[in-house]
Amino acid sequence: MDSQLLSVLLLLLLGLSGLWGQGPGPGGPLEEPQEEEVAEEDGILVLNRQTLGLALREHPALLVEFYAPWCGHCKALAPEYVKAAALLAAESAKTRLAKVDGPSEPELTEEFAVTEYPTLKFFRDGNRTNPEEYTGPREAEGIAEWLRRRVGSSITRLEDEAGTQALIDAQDIVVIGFFQDLQDEDVATFRALAQDALDMTFGLTDQPQLFQKFGLTKDTVVLFKKFDEGRADFPVDEELGLDQGDLSRFLLTHSMHLVTEFNSQTSPKIFAARILNHLLLFINQTLALHQELLAGFREAAPPFRGQVLFVVVDVGTNNSHVLQYFGLRKEEAPTLRFINMDTTKKYMPVDKGPVTAASVTTFCHSVLSGKVKHYLLSQDLPPDWDQHPVKTLVGKNFEQVAFDETKNVFVKFYAPWCTHCKEMAPAWEALAEKYRDHKDIIIAELDATANELEAFVVHGFPTLKYFPAGQGRKVIEYKSARDLETFSKFLDSGGKLPEEEPAKDPLAPFLETVANSTVESKEEL
Repeated sequence: MDSQLLSVLLLLLLGLSGLWGQGPGPGGPLEEPQEEEVAEEDGILVLNRQTLGLALREHPALLVEFYAPWCGHCKALAPEYVKAAALLAAESAKTRLAKVDGPSEPELTEEFAVTEYPTLKFFRDGNRTNPEEYTGPREAEGIAEWLRRRVGSSITRLEDEAGTQALIDAQDIVVIGFFQDLQDEDVATFRALAQDALDMTFGLTDQPQLFQKFGLTKDTVVLFKKFDEGRADFPVDEELGLDQGDLSRFLLTHSMHLVTEFNSQTSPKIFAARILNHLLLFINQTLALHQELLAGFREAAPPFRGQVLFVVVDVGTNNSHVLQYFGLRKEEAPTLRFINMDTTKKYMPVDKGPVTAASVTTFCHSVLSGKVKHYLLSQDLPPDWDQHPVKTLVGKNFEQVAFDETKNVFVKFYAPWCTHCKEMAPAWEALAEKYRDHKDIIIAELDATANELEAFVVHGFPTLKYFPAGQGRKVIEYKSARDLETFSKFLDSGGKLPEEEPAKDPLAPFLETVANSTVESKEEL
């Protein structure tokens, strides 16, 4: 018995010695767990919760896209993301692009507070905490440039006149910060802005001879450009310091041409300029007489720099959507229009004379001083507008019909291209047919892309509004189901939806019986 016990103990010791690495043991040495390898697809690292840490250790700069396979925006970004990865791979092995399937990795989406797709996060030097949110462009070169400016230097240090002049000559737009102390907090602000202003080249200097060369006596940011004024200065406030938002607006304003031609390349910059007032000159560039008007238009522009954006729209190119927005036909060019982007109010010159520097200046001052009333778009009123179950409204007859004190008017505001509007069209037609013999009820529709109203602005499609009979110009917005039955209940109740009956408690019959019974019967129950 003792010998058997001794044999068992001996076998156990041999096995344990193998586990501790002091001997082979019966099963050989215990293998170390293998770390999962990082997968790669089209030059992009494919990460999960097991491999993210490994990727962060291997790559000092890592941009990670959290995507969803069903996300349309993610699919649109995908080819640009692949191109950006290829651009960076040709330059450096340290900077990589990666992606994570968000819905499949809930632990990672929770860790990094991902709430929408795509979300991109930039990790630096393997630091997993507090990654930088990517807010840059969504096209390949923009993505690559955003990363270059974070990994490398976004600013050229300037020491002499030759190097400074070479930088200015090399680009159409160059921004140079002249700071007497490069350790100043304002320099950090300048560097932060340079990281994100991807379409500009930046320089930095503290050299006294360069201050003297460019006629500066205090800290100043100077924008050099090969057009218009050639230069614009932004002096740093000696008390408040350099405000990044103010400088950003200044650079955006002064980096634009005094007169910008509207096209697919310039339109994003026009709308990003944060200048609310736009003056548009509509001309046909193929006509010499129209081109001659550009000189006067440009001449009028400088005093309005930063207050009014001067834009040329060529009616001979693919700008029909702009013409439609302003209610214009090609044949009406040349002509001017003014719009405030905040209020969307549009203005046209009272004087129909020729476009000259003087007439442009007068028109701008008249609008800015409130002397010109804005105009509203309206289609022509169809002769048979009231001959069908659904009545047709336009800007010219809307007030008269909608606010008729003897009628209850239910109006659909739609856009011709709107899918939801098309889907509810049969129900709207059926509603009009059902109430066509009710003299006090009108079912109508208005194309809100071609007609504007003084009473309110329509922001979404379809928008449904009910104008009850009576005084007071009351308006009730309809926000319920878009079907014939619910529409009918709404009309029959005078513009109110019947309140839903509360769900009945399944124990209600039993409790009611108890409540009505005698004390004795309750005890029996």
